[in-house]
Amino acid sequence: MPKSLISIRDFSKEEILHIMEVAREMEANKSQKLLDGKVVACLFFEPSTRTRLSFETAANRLGARVIGFSDVTNTSISKGETLKDTIKMVSNYVDIIVMRHPLEGAARYASEVCDLPVVNAGDGANQHPSQTLLDLYTILQTQGRLENVTINMVGDLKYGRTVHSLLQAMSHFNPNFIFTAPDALRMPEEYKSFLDNRSIPYIETGSLQEHLGDCDILYMTRVQQERFSDPMEYEKYKDVYRLDASMLGGVRENMKILHPLPRVGEIAADVDDTPYAYYFKQAENGMYVRMAIIAYLLGYK
Repeated sequence: MPKSLISIRDFSKEEILHIMEVAREMEANKSQKLLDGKVVACLFFEPSTRTRLSFETAANRLGARVIGFSDVTNTSISKGETLKDTIKMVSNYVDIIVMRHPLEGAARYASEVCDLPVVNAGDGANQHPSQTLLDLYTILQTQGRLENVTINMVGDLKYGRTVHSLLQAMSHFNPNFIFTAPDALRMPEEYKSFLDNRSIPYIETGSLQEHLGDCDILYMTRVQQERFSDPMEYEKYKDVYRLDASMLGGVRENMKILHPLPRVGEIAADVDDTPYAYYFKQAENGMYVRMAIIAYLLGYK
């Protein structure tokens, strides 16, 4: 079977560092026609702006062509076609599949029913490995290292697939974690056990103010309405944390604020003008990292 990227655990520490290196080359030279004649399928069964556009742009900049859909309503899925049949059919036409799906495990399943590399562009609350790699690239870019970084993860740590994947990837690099979340949205036990088994330290808090001065990376997340079955529950937590510029008085000079975007209300607009805001550059980095991922999985070392 060809190599796929379904979970961040599919890549070794060496492969992660290789992607970092290639992404740096892609950023220095944004147009590399390595994939002339290749076709990339972008299958988005769930809405997306940044992830879809950056994958499509990445493929275009590598010289590949892109096919796919961003809305299942005008595909045969709306007629009842199974995921297996859709993947089998698309795999006849293309060289690699990039896929986002609301169901956990859908991307892994897709990789098992076809003979092509599959990139998981997000499956439910499970994994979002390309986001993780762009987060790592951004941490490396802003801190000059991946080792011994303190990351404060804020917001929806229960359903947030970006924080789950990032935590696993950073486990290679001796991190420290601060988990800032209300009780109902705390980091799930399985991920805390993962850290405990590796003797990676973390502290939990409900207060955003408490540890702003103790971190190198402040990783803000939105409370995701689409993951709540009860609208009242969502209303209760959606505005639980709001970061504004006045709160950044005592932070470390090297501290950078990241966010997988879109933001809703959790970062005030006045933060954008501070030297700590880095989320728009982080989103740009997604293109270079996704160029590196596609090239790597298609055999261009």
